[in-house]
Amino acid sequence: MPDSLQIALKNDSDLDNLHAYITGIAIQQGGQRCILKANGHDLYFPQNPPSIGSPLAEDCAISLGTPGNTTTVTIPQIAGGRIWIVEGNLTFLINPGPALVEPSVLNPSDPNAGVNFGFAEFTLNNDQLYANISYVDFAPRIPIAITLQQASGQSQHVAGMAPDGLDRLADSLRQQSQKDGRPWDKLVVDKDGRNLRILNATHGNAVGASFDGYYEPHIEEVWNKYSSGASMKINTQAGPGVLEGRIGDNGELKIGEESFSKPNSADVFGCNSGPFTTGPSATRNAIIPRLAAAFHRSTLLVTEDHPSDPSTFYPQEPTNFYAKFLHEINLDKKGYAFAYDDVQPDSGEDQSGKVNAGDPVLFTVTVGGKSAAGGAPQQPANQQPMQPQTYDRAPPPPPPGQEQPQAPPQEVGLKGKLSGFANKMFK
Repeated sequence: MPDSLQIALKNDSDLDNLHAYITGIAIQQGGQRCILKANGHDLYFPQNPPSIGSPLAEDCAISLGTPGNTTTVTIPQIAGGRIWIVEGNLTFLINPGPALVEPSVLNPSDPNAGVNFGFAEFTLNNDQLYANISYVDFAPRIPIAITLQQASGQSQHVAGMAPDGLDRLADSLRQQSQKDGRPWDKLVVDKDGRNLRILNATHGNAVGASFDGYYEPHIEEVWNKYSSGASMKINTQAGPGVLEGRIGDNGELKIGEESFSKPNSADVFGCNSGPFTTGPSATRNAIIPRLAAAFHRSTLLVTEDHPSDPSTFYPQEPTNFYAKFLHEINLDKKGYAFAYDDVQPDSGEDQSGKVNAGDPVLFTVTVGGKSAAGGAPQQPANQQPMQPQTYDRAPPPPPPGQEQPQAPPQEVGLKGKLSGFANKMFK
């Protein structure tokens, strides 16, 4: 596995004021928070500031150049990384610690609240590069596609949206709101007469879009079905194998030896509260992603076997129309629309918009969506590479007293994937 990796940033838009910022945890520099400098190869480590909300001491914006241009940068091994893409510039602040304050779409007082930006997420460590396009928090106006070229000659590509993708998503959600009376339309954030971004329903309360009680009718139907003789089968895709589940006399869903109380809508949307809270049991932690995804996709009434085939996803109301429409609008139907969107049957095709490999050669982030449907992009003649830097320092030992947590069997979920790779970074 290389100590560094080239990232090609391709401007596939009509904009000439696009910039990138690359943030994360520098594995080979003691796990410090870092930002790639504007020169595309050195790291900037924020220092402890004198007060809350202090500005960065250095401008770390990387220009993507004019439409059609590709700029190549080089990163060292980084965990929990993000490649931020913005029309104009982003404002990053530093709090005492130091703690990097990243842009927020949920805080209206954030200096970036009205700015057009999005991001791809990645981790590069001793094992592999793992990256995805994420809609877990919001869908951005700027389409982002990713391509991973491997030393083996293989290539992986996630197409993202076309240039009008966000507008189409906004139209679909507004139409759905008219149909069911739910506040899907309020998830659409406007700026200067255009759709700026669309929040995941998980964050609806930030814009006055309450989905309290939304999934409850479906949850009641599920409880009625599996307390009337039906048995669900959860394939843990790990050591415990396939476990059967029924509603017991105490009103709880028992899957194998694990019991689950009835979730509510917030539990289903967020996938990390109530019965979906992970803990010390590896078996339970393997069940939770598959059960949460089944509730999220409304598949528990149409099939007893889970994870189920994508043809069964979002079959009826209520369901998560934000996720349903996102998959329909993305050109290859892929993208992380909720935290466990990588749950799939053993023979199923990935839905989550991820790429990963242990032999990465070039990771390309294509911005704008104009050629998103055309497959893996080729490097253009006007590519402007920056001077690469080789990082040959070995990973440091773990911090004193910090034990290495064990990942659950076949860890799934966006946070699980990124934290799982981060947990390995000091090995």
